[in-house]
Amino acid sequence: MLECIAEEVESIGDQLVARVVAETGIPETRVHGELARTTNQLRVFAAVVREGSYLGARIDRGAPDRTPLPRPDLRQQKIPLGPVVVFAASNFPLAFSVAGGDTASALAAGCPVVVKAHSSHPGVSEMVGRAIRAAVQATDLPEGTFSMLHGPGRDLGISLVTHPRIKAIGFTGSRAGGLALVKAAANRSEPIPVFAEMSSVNPVLLLPGALAARGAEIGRTYIASITTGNGQLCTSPGLVLAMEADGFHDFLNAAQETVTGSIAQPMLSATISEEYARGVERLRSTDGVETVASGKAGNTIHSAGRTWLFTVDADAFLRNPQLSEEVFGAVSLVVRVRDLEQLLQIMRRLEGQLTATVHLDSADREIAGQLLPELELLAGRVVVNGWPTGVEVCAAVVHGGPFPATSAPATTSVGTRAIDRFLRPVSYQNMPADFLPVELQDDNPRGLWRRVDNELGRH
Repeated sequence: MLECIAEEVESIGDQLVARVVAETGIPETRVHGELARTTNQLRVFAAVVREGSYLGARIDRGAPDRTPLPRPDLRQQKIPLGPVVVFAASNFPLAFSVAGGDTASALAAGCPVVVKAHSSHPGVSEMVGRAIRAAVQATDLPEGTFSMLHGPGRDLGISLVTHPRIKAIGFTGSRAGGLALVKAAANRSEPIPVFAEMSSVNPVLLLPGALAARGAEIGRTYIASITTGNGQLCTSPGLVLAMEADGFHDFLNAAQETVTGSIAQPMLSATISEEYARGVERLRSTDGVETVASGKAGNTIHSAGRTWLFTVDADAFLRNPQLSEEVFGAVSLVVRVRDLEQLLQIMRRLEGQLTATVHLDSADREIAGQLLPELELLAGRVVVNGWPTGVEVCAAVVHGGPFPATSAPATTSVGTRAIDRFLRPVSYQNMPADFLPVELQDDNPRGLWRRVDNELGRH
């Protein structure tokens, strides 16, 4: 079914790309890339299902002669939680939407999915939803395997979360929206898990050796990262902590020049554009914050947001907690830090993040060694000498992190481990052989990797 969904979506590719551009203003080149990512992750999860180790099959054979008490025969595997509601995201109309990662991983787990379509791209949602329905029918799966609802406002979302048949929630969006769903799910007579990916400023640490070696280059690539998708990405680097050293001014001058040459790109909706304008104004009006540069205004049919770059010293940053809050768009704040002690002080005050990035050079190894444990506690993905924008769909990636980056820090919403969110383990004790799931039978007919009597292998 997952592979068939990918084929159905690809079959409407040209029409789908045109509709995404029309409804969101996202450039066509990026949409083609997002389409490929969407179908790729469907096929990745299909491969996970075929391979089967995601079930975590374990067998501890009984020992009836053990003394003083016999050991029972125990076998374990994971089963689907049940129907999952997926809330489509505004900023990725394909990859985090109707057939996106939450839907793909929930279906792969064996869970029926109900999608709440996003009002920013209703036509795109309808096209992809019909492609999934066609795949369900083509593979002779039950009618209730997939369904989708449209509707604005809060009431529909809360109704879905509180419906007694729903067993889990997948959400990508704002902190306010995610926390409202968490609260509604917790207040049910049967509370259910909410896997919400929410806010993150994705701090970037610039160490002295790196600044001295390539300050200007870091400045240019930094702005390229914050302007990707016009900053409307959950991994956009909205906060830079830079130790004032040789190369700092080269970094800031290069960043300023790059911002000044940037042209505003379309924003996803008027609401997001208005929130962005309020966030920028909040930064501009905070004591101690200085404007480094702003980009050129755009001229598009969609709401457009200019790029903004600000700077502040660490003392003022520590006095104003609101400076560490996310502003969704192409804006970033550079904090000028005196020394390692002050850098650690700031890091320990930050909330949980999706990513934390550090730019270092060989001369920074001692400092970096002290920072790594802090970075691990702060974020779900630690990036070295790169930028956090761009999330690879693979086995080793983590797109998650401590609250409020997500509501479930032990999970990821991207990569093959995302399937674990929608599974729970079941143990079978002294189950007759002819009642056992095929994955736990002695002859292992699927040829799965299993842990049998604490030894891992295909046995």
